[in-house]
Amino acid sequence: MKILITGSNGMLGHDLQDVLSKKHELILTTSKTLDITDKEHVIDFICDKKPDLVINSAAYTDVDGCEENQDLAYSINGDGVRNLALACKEIDCPLVHVSTDYVFDGSARDPIAEDGEIGPISVYGKSKLKGEEAILEILDKYFIVRTAWLYGINGKNFPKTMLELAKNHPEITVVYDEVGTPTYTPDLACGISQLIETDYYGIYHLTNSGSCSWCEFARYIFEVAGCDVKVIPVTASEFARPAPRPSYSVLDNRNWVDNGFEPLRDYKEAIKEYIELIK
Repeated sequence: MKILITGSNGMLGHDLQDVLSKKHELILTTSKTLDITDKEHVIDFICDKKPDLVINSAAYTDVDGCEENQDLAYSINGDGVRNLALACKEIDCPLVHVSTDYVFDGSARDPIAEDGEIGPISVYGKSKLKGEEAILEILDKYFIVRTAWLYGINGKNFPKTMLELAKNHPEITVVYDEVGTPTYTPDLACGISQLIETDYYGIYHLTNSGSCSWCEFARYIFEVAGCDVKVIPVTASEFARPAPRPSYSVLDNRNWVDNGFEPLRDYKEAIKEYIELIK
């Protein structure tokens, strides 16, 4: 297939390249070569390139930044996705869109399936939901892939930050009352590569297996890396940030499993691989 990837220079974009380049012809775009907020350019560009599939891994993912730059958040995460959907409709091309656990409000106490009640509590979550809604309104052929707590080799992420802090801090405070599933971007990219070989269109939750709090994750990272750091648990309210986060956003990968795919490996196995690679 000829696959166009937006946000190809991002953390997930790099891993999508690695996974998909072995089998597919890739058209790689960044915000400089394809500004998804420019409707006319997006439609002209995609109609000209005529990809068989578009994967949107472009997004404004700075959760706190979204609170302070709301117009930018809605422009990229909402209108930008609408523009891609319109362009895909023009050439009858499926769209893969990477969305987020932050479309949920955090009040659940059990893993959330794809049909769980939506209710974003941050501008980031609300803007990402706008993107989802645009796809549902415009396209029949789509894969909306909600994922969570991403980390990978390329880009800023929680494990990298923790390991940097550990170099100079014997104690680190980490939030304990937010629970989710850390997801390794190479594993997510492999999952997406399997999904696009099918026409099982719809909404999917796709994360590594298992769940933990940020505090538990930090402790496990230090254990695996052999760092002697004391992790002090704090509440989200004590660790004041501009944007509220869901207190529980573990995703049930139900549609993924129901369509015959193997669950992604446990997050504990994935983080071991990551730490080994960055040592």
